[in-house]
Amino acid sequence: MLNRLGEQTIVFTNKPRVLGSCSIVGPKEGKGNFGKYFHKVLGDDLFGEDSYEKAESKMMQFAITEAIQDAKITKNDIDILFAGDLMNQITSSSFAARTLQVPYIGLFGACSTMAESLIMGSVYVDGGFAKYVACATGSHFSSAEKQFRYPLELGTQRPPSSQWTVTGTGCSILGCGESPISIVSATIGKVVDWAVNDVNNMGAAMAPAAMSTLKAHLDDTGKKPEDYDLILTGDLGKLGSEILMDLMEYNGYKIGNNYSDCGQMMFTSTQKTFMGGSGCGCGASILNSYVYDRLRTGELKNVLFIATGALMSTVSSQQGNSIPGIAHAVEFCYGGKKDV
Repeated sequence: MLNRLGEQTIVFTNKPRVLGSCSIVGPKEGKGNFGKYFHKVLGDDLFGEDSYEKAESKMMQFAITEAIQDAKITKNDIDILFAGDLMNQITSSSFAARTLQVPYIGLFGACSTMAESLIMGSVYVDGGFAKYVACATGSHFSSAEKQFRYPLELGTQRPPSSQWTVTGTGCSILGCGESPISIVSATIGKVVDWAVNDVNNMGAAMAPAAMSTLKAHLDDTGKKPEDYDLILTGDLGKLGSEILMDLMEYNGYKIGNNYSDCGQMMFTSTQKTFMGGSGCGCGASILNSYVYDRLRTGELKNVLFIATGALMSTVSSQQGNSIPGIAHAVEFCYGGKKDV
């Protein structure tokens, strides 16, 4: 018997639990709307290192180590680490795994990687292939900016449609232990490309993929948007969120009061980030702090987390290619008793 619903959704019969979590962010993020929820806010975004890339990897290692402690297990209990980031060859994650010395599978889904890692981790735990897994991702403004756009020293003007790559990392520990947070299903997205080629308008590039996955999830499960206390996208930002709402309404689904976007929420209006936050660490840091905190207390009971990613590279953009998008959805519930 296949544990599937419809075309793209898988169901976890054993409902893997979120046993521990950690989020670490940079100084700018700490001054944003969620500063009091993050587990650690850096005073210096170099984190004591001599390069931003090393700082990003150190943040990844910190988040994984602290999440393991939060789950009240040891590093040796981790059967597999699923992690990825935005750097070429996902070096931030791989270098952290080199230091941690745990079995490691590197992932790349751009900013969808938090959901991607949670899906892979849930499959392994649900199928009995692992007892404990770590799922992590992160990004750093300064490393991503110089890789995908311009050297920081140029002081290049940012257009109004741009977003600010979040300096942040999040890690979740999954297992079959005691926890009020369970993962009940996941919808795996398809690559969607609507011919957007502006690297400073990620929201427009990713919104069609978010629409595709959210619609697939609702169609597969037979649910309505109002069945969720919170539908949360990863980092569409202000413009991308508006596009998603319009696209969903066009397809017969009205989302609004229970819908939010991590990129839109991350920073205050006075922080001059234009359309808001982006990057792997955007959704990962908010999920692993604010959202889990509210799920643990039962304030939120049903949450659909949809992390979105732009599957571009520096070379593809420089060659004038359009930006394909991807989105994966993970369904959380309080108590693990919800029927799918």
